[in-house]
Amino acid sequence: MWFNFLKKFKQPRRDDLDPDEILLDSSNLSSFNKQQFEGQLEKPIGRLTLYVTGAVFSFIFLLLFIRIGYLEIARGQAFSARSESNSLRHTAIFAERGIIYDRTGEELAWNNPDHLRTYISLPGLAHVLGFVGYPDEKQAAQADYENKEVVGREGVERAYDSVLAGEKGIKIEETDVSGKVVSDYLLQTPVSGESLNLSIDAKVESQLYAFIKSLAVDKGFHAGAGVIMNVKTGEILALTSYPEYDPNLVSTGNDPAAIKSYLTNPQSPFLNRVIDGLYTPGSTVKPIIATAALSEKIISPDKIINTNGKLVVPNPYDPKNPSVFKDWRNNGPVDLRTAIAYSCDVYFYEIGGGFGSQPGLGISKIDQYARLFGLSAPTGLVLGKEASGVIPTPEWKKENFDGEDWRLGDTYHTSIGQYGFLVTPLQMVRAVAAIANGGTLITPTLLKDNKNNLATSKNLGLNPANLQIVREGMRGSATIGTGMGLSVPYVKLATKTGTAELGVAKDRVNAWVEGFWPYENPEYAFTVVMERGRVGNTVGGVFVMRQLVDWMHLNTPQYLGLPPLSTATST
Repeated sequence: MWFNFLKKFKQPRRDDLDPDEILLDSSNLSSFNKQQFEGQLEKPIGRLTLYVTGAVFSFIFLLLFIRIGYLEIARGQAFSARSESNSLRHTAIFAERGIIYDRTGEELAWNNPDHLRTYISLPGLAHVLGFVGYPDEKQAAQADYENKEVVGREGVERAYDSVLAGEKGIKIEETDVSGKVVSDYLLQTPVSGESLNLSIDAKVESQLYAFIKSLAVDKGFHAGAGVIMNVKTGEILALTSYPEYDPNLVSTGNDPAAIKSYLTNPQSPFLNRVIDGLYTPGSTVKPIIATAALSEKIISPDKIINTNGKLVVPNPYDPKNPSVFKDWRNNGPVDLRTAIAYSCDVYFYEIGGGFGSQPGLGISKIDQYARLFGLSAPTGLVLGKEASGVIPTPEWKKENFDGEDWRLGDTYHTSIGQYGFLVTPLQMVRAVAAIANGGTLITPTLLKDNKNNLATSKNLGLNPANLQIVREGMRGSATIGTGMGLSVPYVKLATKTGTAELGVAKDRVNAWVEGFWPYENPEYAFTVVMERGRVGNTVGGVFVMRQLVDWMHLNTPQYLGLPPLSTATST
């Protein structure tokens, strides 16, 4: 039965097989995939191959067994003792600090092969660049620094320390009981800091410093400061403060006596006067007062006020003793433009505090517009501590003068930038830039092509026609007025001077100049202040800026909106 059942599934026999089908392989059928061994005969692995492979693996296992035995038995006690006496420690590997360049690509700060920070030898750059050193108490409280870690202590080095410093690496070291390193392992590779391209031109800044220093030494000024800023972008072309320190000397700390002399110097060389020096501005605030008077329709720009060198205010309590507010000279009949050009005090007394039929702004409006132009507040420059300043008000007087009442004379003096008025040079150059650019208060920056500062700029909402009238007055200062020293043939400048009397004796003055160029299409604003000079001296900030623009005409004419001198002379 089973035989018959299986027979049903038996395949039919073929008697017509071709010999080629029996001997079919890859050589006579090209369609076989030789890469997958189709059409090839398979052979079993030989005994010899198996024996050799087994012997190799046995030998490897034997070596591992011997090594384990050596470590556990022969060296086990030694390693145990080592593990008990040795310790692991994490050691920081400090990254290379980023290089600092000026806007032309000049290296200003770099690293020597032994990681010492080195600064360019040009004078005048110390307060911008700053220096490096061990963290001070404030920095140490803000972050967990490693032993002997060097950080930015002042200037750009400090303000952009997180960018310049990069990321520390970590190395694990095994030390014995004596502190000797017996092995190490790099856990994290350090990442070098990023480089910075500053907006300043190192050569322009150095020349500005040299002219300020020379005048201070020659005419007996206590100190000085200067700043130049692009009125459209806020980029600072130059920012310098005299006197200064040597950043190479301070960074290394190799000369304690010299560092001590900096600290005890009455001229305060560590003080960055551009951003942290507070000065009585004097007549440099008059363009702001003029803008306020036009905006509030206090006076027409063409109205004439007759001045005779003083403003006499009757005293209702004692007619024989009127209050007299003197001008620096008899400027005669003036309108707003010539009042700015001649820096006429009487004109600004009247539009500031009022006199007779002429209404005045009053101290509240003076305070409002001074603040509108950024006075008494930090500018937002990323560099270091900025002083705020003071705009005198009745509240300020009560607080600082034992509750005294505000008087009309206080308003008069505030109108010409005296009394308790205090500003920084950076605040003033920012205010001048706002007048020059049509009413935008720009945040200054020390970074080239920095767009972030423009995001924080503010349109002041001022009438462009009023600002044009003020600019015309400032141009008049350079052509017929107190800033005639800046009347040059190669570029039109607009200026405003200021001489601020200091102290009760008024035997010392701050000699200011501010302005912008070119007059037709302003690009740069500037401010220079010479600190605490002798009252009889007539040479001040104007002389510094005249020297600088003459130098720029020959060496950097592109900043004056001029072609290279060789091209200009050939045409």
